[in-house]
Amino acid sequence: MITAEEEKDILSRAYIPEHSVDLMTCVSGGEPFLIENYFCIRKGDGIIVVGYPLQCDFAVNEFQAVFDRIAERFRPKYASLIAPELPLSLVASCSEREIDHYYTLDIHKAAARSGLRRIINKARGGLSVERSPRMGEEHHKLTLEFIERVKPPPRVSQLLLRMPEYVGHGRHALALNAWDKRENLAAFYIIDLAPKDFSTYVIGCYSEKHYTPGASDLLLFELIQISMEYGKRYIHLGLGVNQGIQQFKKKWGGSPTRKYEMGELALRKPSILDAIRAK
Repeated sequence: MITAEEEKDILSRAYIPEHSVDLMTCVSGGEPFLIENYFCIRKGDGIIVVGYPLQCDFAVNEFQAVFDRIAERFRPKYASLIAPELPLSLVASCSEREIDHYYTLDIHKAAARSGLRRIINKARGGLSVERSPRMGEEHHKLTLEFIERVKPPPRVSQLLLRMPEYVGHGRHALALNAWDKRENLAAFYIIDLAPKDFSTYVIGCYSEKHYTPGASDLLLFELIQISMEYGKRYIHLGLGVNQGIQQFKKKWGGSPTRKYEMGELALRKPSILDAIRAK
């Protein structure tokens, strides 16, 4: 476990969303640790290692050495890793791998262009924005609609389904809701305000059934306003994912600012005893 003082220190040095202790522990359901300048989460036979060091520049050889010591200490069967670069010795063992960039938005350069202002003003005519510390049945319905329509990867679906627990218990989590005039939920964003220097767009979705043009733009504009109120320097907009999402982020001035690699790997084969227990 980490102490309250260690958590405070992590948040003061955080520079990626996965450094947010509440976010990671709520979403994973695991136990947080700080190991040699790296934040990690242990849950059962698995471990999540955030390979972005908190107090020094990243070096892939150092990360390999630290990961080896973490694996020796906890003896996990499975590991989820994120880092600017994964060691080649681990890449070969990955059952799943993803390469992308984090997109960030400098708040002080985020003034909406005239075209965006027209979209926002038009959206305001049909929508009201709410900041809420909880999620309800309408969020659940919209989440299921979105998953059925978009069919995102299982990891994204699971993240969406865990959001009510995170928003309900996270000390720095908010739902930004866009309601239409018939009190239908047109879209929502989940945001995290825990790190000292930045706010995070965690995840969100919009309704096709109750679609309102400009809903996502209106919520992003609201995120900018909140970030300014909380004294943040920039906003983490998440990963690039695909061309459409990248275009939306770039439209607002977001840019790729940090490399991201993710890998899932099995470190130990299940034993006969494990197989018996699983039955």
